[in-house]
Amino acid sequence: MLTEFIKRLSIRESSNTVFNPYRDSKVANNIKVYFEYILERQDDYVLLIGEAPGYAGCRITGIPFTSGVRITNSCLDIFKSLKDKIYLSTIESEKTATIVWEYLEQKNKLPIFWNSFPFHPHDNKDELSNRPPTNEEIEEGKYFIETLIELFEPKVIAAIGRKGEQTLNDIFPDKHIQYIRHPSRGGKSDFLAGIDKIL
Repeated sequence: MLTEFIKRLSIRESSNTVFNPYRDSKVANNIKVYFEYILERQDDYVLLIGEAPGYAGCRITGIPFTSGVRITNSCLDIFKSLKDKIYLSTIESEKTATIVWEYLEQKNKLPIFWNSFPFHPHDNKDELSNRPPTNEEIEEGKYFIETLIELFEPKVIAAIGRKGEQTLNDIFPDKHIQYIRHPSRGGKSDFLAGIDKIL
């Protein structure tokens, strides 16, 4: 199932407003080894769904809510173990990734991160920008979320940010979706309180 998931990620075409980092097989392998690490070492999963990759973070690493700086400098076993397997074309810092992983370095449990739209949405022909995914793009992303739910069978699924909440409400219209504020735009303290409650 994971092999098919990675294949589906990799074949999506980029456009003037969407960049698919997974068309690079080395970046596609990054998300593969990240998921394999969690599958091999945990059995009680928490799946957190965000919005979309940012230009300085997941667009480069292929792993949601990470950056090259967090991966190379982290003291967590996951990145110590995977450092030699993860390909980074450039090493950038990204504010959200810093907040997320500085918090997780103090915890024993790792959630699984994913996005409502797994590709990088940007302004027309400006790849170094971020924009919210459209409703059509969120609809496209549902396949990947549903596949991850089937693969991991998470005990808890929660949203980081309103787009994540919208997507999960669409997938599970009869369930209450736990919401965590996104850490950007002054949301750090609310994010930390929200993720702490869920983990």
